[in-house]
Amino acid sequence: MNFLKLGLVPQILIGVVLGALVGMFAPQVAEPLGLLGSLFVSMLKAVAPILVLLLVMSAIANRHEAEDDSQKTVMVVGLYFIGTLAAASLGLLLSTLFPQTIALTAAAEGAPPGQVGEVLADVLFKLVDNPVNAVLTGNFLGCLVWAILLGISFRRAPAHFRESLETVAQGVADIVRYIIRLAPIGIFGLVCFTVATVGVEALMGYASLAGLLVAAMLIMALVVNPIITGLVMGRNPYPMVFTCLQESGITAFFTRSSAANIPVNLALAKRMGISEELYTVTIPVGATVNMAGAAITITVLTLAAVHTLGVEVSLGVSLLLCIVSALAACGASGVPSGSLLLIPLACSLFGIGYDVAMQVVAVGFIISVIQDSMETALNSSTDVVYTYAVDNHR
Repeated sequence: MNFLKLGLVPQILIGVVLGALVGMFAPQVAEPLGLLGSLFVSMLKAVAPILVLLLVMSAIANRHEAEDDSQKTVMVVGLYFIGTLAAASLGLLLSTLFPQTIALTAAAEGAPPGQVGEVLADVLFKLVDNPVNAVLTGNFLGCLVWAILLGISFRRAPAHFRESLETVAQGVADIVRYIIRLAPIGIFGLVCFTVATVGVEALMGYASLAGLLVAAMLIMALVVNPIITGLVMGRNPYPMVFTCLQESGITAFFTRSSAANIPVNLALAKRMGISEELYTVTIPVGATVNMAGAAITITVLTLAAVHTLGVEVSLGVSLLLCIVSALAACGASGVPSGSLLLIPLACSLFGIGYDVAMQVVAVGFIISVIQDSMETALNSSTDVVYTYAVDNHR
């Protein structure tokens, strides 16, 4: 069978299997092969900001007057917040039914925000970032704001200018497609390096905690999201949900970066026939604020610390935890393990000190090889799930 004639997903799965085998039986070559994975993720991260800027700018500048997706955009963003809050509530429910405890012995490095307001303030400052700095630092909210403003301004530009802008945007999109074709090789390197350096031994001590996190994220992806999108579309959502999990979730699982998966989601949204005026806005926004997996992680790990310390949990504080987890998750950066440093913020609701909370963060890093992968797969694939649902609502 010709490997090149297989679809992208089968090629990625073959890369996963080969990477795991090489990582297990030839760990000495893991570091040089891991370079392939790092290069793949870096290429995606490099092209994603300029792609978002050009695509959104071009879509708005060339937008037809008869088409108005502003209401749909608001609906998608609304679903992002509903889904994130539902995820935090799901994490609370499962942690109450199956309470977890952890060994609080390690320390961790980092500087988490002290209050929810700091997270929200950071988001606001990202909105007004310098456009050049936004592109250089991968600030997608800043890129999006400037793309919208410039796109509106360029609507008055001559037709040939707007056509040239669309040509440039499509040229960058072509580059993204070339990079995505390298996914099997990049993911092979990522899996090889992860298996060789982390292995499975480190996960065994926290298998129960990791299992609860994985279960919560699977329930969110396979039960809660289909219920939400089924109500919006008025028909069976599972074919669409499975397509998004297969073509977006698998890639996000191994790159562990919502930001790096933006080009993948944009290409998938186009193949699924979603309105370009809609997905060019909602996909970049989703990579920043649609963080159901992060909300689950923050809630579950915080409650694990609460149960370990024997802190009493009232109904009111539990509900407040869900809200804080959802808001904090919206401020989590779209990079690997971006949600973990927000755990101390949630722990402060229960009077848990900074030192203990950072030990919980350390536990999060131990299981991040599975937790962060599942979290990113859920976060990123849901961006397309909600966008498709709203674009096809009844």
